[in-house]
Amino acid sequence: MDRQQTIIRSATCAGVGLHSGERVRLTLHPAKAGDGVRFVRSDVTDRDPVIPAHALNVSTTQLGTNLTNRAGVTVATVEHFLAACAGMGIDNITAELEGPEAPIMDGSAAPFVELIAEAGLEAQDTPRRKLRVLKPVEVRDGDKFARLSPAAGFSMRVAIDFASQAIGRQTLSFDMQPGAFGRDIAFARTFGFAQDVEKLRSLGLARGGSLDNAIVVDGDTILNPGGLQVEDEFVRHKVLDVIGDLYLAGAPIEGAYEGEQPGHALNNRLLRALFSDETAFSWSTGAASS
Repeated sequence: MDRQQTIIRSATCAGVGLHSGERVRLTLHPAKAGDGVRFVRSDVTDRDPVIPAHALNVSTTQLGTNLTNRAGVTVATVEHFLAACAGMGIDNITAELEGPEAPIMDGSAAPFVELIAEAGLEAQDTPRRKLRVLKPVEVRDGDKFARLSPAAGFSMRVAIDFASQAIGRQTLSFDMQPGAFGRDIAFARTFGFAQDVEKLRSLGLARGGSLDNAIVVDGDTILNPGGLQVEDEFVRHKVLDVIGDLYLAGAPIEGAYEGEQPGHALNNRLLRALFSDETAFSWSTGAASS
């Protein structure tokens, strides 16, 4: 039986929010089978502080995926943590935050993978639920698109295309196999452009951004002293973002994803389009399909 998983013990890390610039502590706690991934704002005491990680709770997607519950309590920039949960096979976990935004750490999902590993994984006596794609669903924005199609397992093909010669066009195919996320994707850092920094900060964004937690591109030049970790780190990070965004389905997806220059908004539109068509998906439990 393919069983649900949580963590064995609590574990904590701390860092700054990419956009708020505020110091925030994140503590992970085990959760009961069926609870799913939930964020809890421990600094909020006058309203319901629990924010379920689900696509229908996505409120904004400007430079990150941000969630809001029915009481109006928000949590921002959750995609890297969610990607780590997906990659580590975590179905149920409570992420307690002492602030409005998940810490950016080094700009990748690797610190969250390490934190989950530190907490330990525990199988639960409940079958894992999966979302099986039954027919193709696609959303477009000009030349950009995101698509889910029926397939065994979970596979992806993502392409990005930027004018900067530091990035250019990059394409990556990835299959979610045991250990593959931690080895091939988790380390890839988020990236941005130097010419956008002042504008973003004037809008109250990117206040915590630095060369310590993002790859910064200036024209055709990478400003980070150490350069890239791998030549295609940019598209690997885009795959990381997609994995995090799609984990907002509420369970692992069984299907194939294809994206041409996808972003958080397009990924959320894709999940909403899937859920709006009851003939496009089904829920399954138990052994994985072959």
